[in-house]
Amino acid sequence: MRTRPLYDVVALLARLGVGIVFMAHGWQKIEAGVTATSRSFDALGVPLPTAAAVYSAFVELLGGAALIAGLGLPVTGVLLFLDMAGAFIFVHADKGLFMVDGKSVQNGYELVVALGLAGLLFAAGGGGRLTVDQWVIAKRLRRPAEKEDEDDAASFVESLRQAELKPAKKPRRSPKPPAAPAPESSGAPDKPADTSDDVLVAGRRKPSQRRRTSTTQPAEPPTGDTDPPA
Repeated sequence: MRTRPLYDVVALLARLGVGIVFMAHGWQKIEAGVTATSRSFDALGVPLPTAAAVYSAFVELLGGAALIAGLGLPVTGVLLFLDMAGAFIFVHADKGLFMVDGKSVQNGYELVVALGLAGLLFAAGGGGRLTVDQWVIAKRLRRPAEKEDEDDAASFVESLRQAELKPAKKPRRSPKPPAAPAPESSGAPDKPADTSDDVLVAGRRKPSQRRRTSTTQPAEPPTGDTDPPA
């Protein structure tokens, strides 16, 4: 089972080797000249030889450098694959597999197949993490998190400033209970008023005796035995 760091290092080495080969072929075409390259393509039966010469020269040179740096791997890998596919179809398909068979140069398609499939592999995400693409993506993903942290810090500082500007609140005092009114003092202690209600006694309840005013006239003293007053 492979470890991720080891795979990244191996992928970097693979990009380095394939990129150097592409850059060498592209530089060879540019050094020979676009006109000479287009003439050789025309002799080999390549359609649109001038456009094909310009495309293959610059794609191989710049694409090889992009492979080494790991820049735009999905696009770079596809462009290099199309370049090798054109070379396979129009130049090497009928020459056999081997570039050199014995002592004769066959100009087979083994090299273009290996280079084209390697470019397709890098386009599909096989370039590892040691690339410029991964660095750019990680930087873009890091920006929103940093911005959120800055916003949180700014809001925290603002809340502290608001807290400092607000006046300190005085502690609330609990209201005192109202004082009970003092009882009015009199000289003599209050006596219980006599009531004419029934009085409850132990045992059977007896009705209280009420004072009734007599309606009869007072009796007159006898007049026979008493002397009249002088």
